[in-house]
Amino acid sequence: MHTLKLRVRTAMSLDRRRFAALSGAALLAGASPLRAQTSSQPPAPATPPVSPTVAQPPPPSFRFEDVSDRARRLASEPFQAAPPVLPPELAALDYDAYRDIRFRPERALLGDNGSAFRLQLFHLGFLFTRPVVVNIVQRGLVAPVPYSASLFDYGKNRFGAPLPVGLGFAGFRLHYPLNDPDKLDELAVFLGASYFRFLSRGQRYGLSARALAIGSGQPGEEFPFFREFWIEQPAKGAEHIVIYALMDGASVTGAYQIILRPGPETAAEVRSEIYPRRSLAAMGVAPLTSMFFTSENDRRLRDDFRSEIHDSDGLLMHTGGGEWIWRPLANPPAPRSSHFGDRNPAGFGLLQRDRNFARYEDLEARYDLRPSYWVEPRGDWGEGTVDLIELNTPDETNDNIVAFWTPAKPAEPGEPLRLSYVIRSLDSPDLHRGGKATGTFQTALTGPASAPDRVRRRFMVDFTSGDLPFFLGSPKRVELFADVQGGTVARRSLEPNPVTRGFRSYLDIDAPKGSTVEIRSYLTVDGHAVTETWAFAWAVPA
Repeated sequence: MHTLKLRVRTAMSLDRRRFAALSGAALLAGASPLRAQTSSQPPAPATPPVSPTVAQPPPPSFRFEDVSDRARRLASEPFQAAPPVLPPELAALDYDAYRDIRFRPERALLGDNGSAFRLQLFHLGFLFTRPVVVNIVQRGLVAPVPYSASLFDYGKNRFGAPLPVGLGFAGFRLHYPLNDPDKLDELAVFLGASYFRFLSRGQRYGLSARALAIGSGQPGEEFPFFREFWIEQPAKGAEHIVIYALMDGASVTGAYQIILRPGPETAAEVRSEIYPRRSLAAMGVAPLTSMFFTSENDRRLRDDFRSEIHDSDGLLMHTGGGEWIWRPLANPPAPRSSHFGDRNPAGFGLLQRDRNFARYEDLEARYDLRPSYWVEPRGDWGEGTVDLIELNTPDETNDNIVAFWTPAKPAEPGEPLRLSYVIRSLDSPDLHRGGKATGTFQTALTGPASAPDRVRRRFMVDFTSGDLPFFLGSPKRVELFADVQGGTVARRSLEPNPVTRGFRSYLDIDAPKGSTVEIRSYLTVDGHAVTETWAFAWAVPA
């Protein structure tokens, strides 16, 4: 097996924007020596000789504070917008040609000491034009990973000239024995802007997380990006891996520490320090990005054998006041945003609740195995809103859903924002003991509305689990609460559903044409809520 040799640099040199100059010590076994890569900083003065009788202090160990210092200094400098120009052959790659470039598994990093983790790199090209620096941290010392074409199998791609030395990488992925103790599975990917995603046991990739969202759903949305990574070498037998990242962007910089703990429910523990370059009122923290094309709550005719197509089917929120709110997702005809005010939220996430394969019938995509991401804030997050952005998409190839936390107080230059949270990758999450809204349906009504300029529509919700099966024998004790903003309730009813061992609610809503109606409902027993709150936005046709 060929091993990649790394040249160590200490934390004292971490302010460099590029790799430290690499000499013959930074070689790929079996490859030619790499030419030196220049630094954007002038070379450090030579170290004077030291008497062998004088003990030297050990070099400083790399810490999160080294990344946050870099982010703070970077925020005071002008933003360097343009990435280096890629060789034309790489810039011209299409999706299939780019996928044909594969990292050679036998060159993977992190396994020399018996660690269960493996690191592979992504090549630059196609949409991924901005190089990132990838470092390995071992015993507190930093070693950049040098680029070499010998790390990759280029498949059918043929380039007219050798690719430049020091080209860099687009990102990386991690492997771990997630599903089988004797087999390495893909665990996580860090590729493109500040996106990352990770899996729990038995899952398929679906939605993604991001470090930060700036102006989501608005013209001119910014995409801050990870500029450099530091990955701690896991010890033999370690069941977690630590990743540090430096984020940069036109409006903000940031330092991140992400501790990945793989398993049946993989968790990403995130620590962040964010440094604004300008005043930021529309800054989304812990953003989640997903896709929703169609499901049972949207029966618009589609020429497709699948009745549901989505990575996530709802936004779940646990407010600081203890309320659980479920918002079914939609593929709206026009962009729309929803804002849920809160103080110190207990959690929020984009969930894939429907795990029934028969609803999807897709053997390739396996939407029934897509993960749910649940964000659990740590510490004081103060006042703000959980925001949901829903965009129209004509097919399943576009991410059109974003959810995040927006602090009420705008972020200002010179005032770093420090927030920590955990993202859990869940399968069929049972996050609370109450009843859940597991099915949302709507249908047109044949009867007339209250006026010619109004529309009437029926909404049905299946509430299941919790204590609801206990009350099936006494259904009159269960009552339906409903609140409608922008319309009126023309009729309401509730009946037991013996198939789901729960209850089905019916709401006939009358509303003006062209308006948006916010509907909230839940079930009560003796005046106490026994289910989460179902919250739905109805875009009334004009």
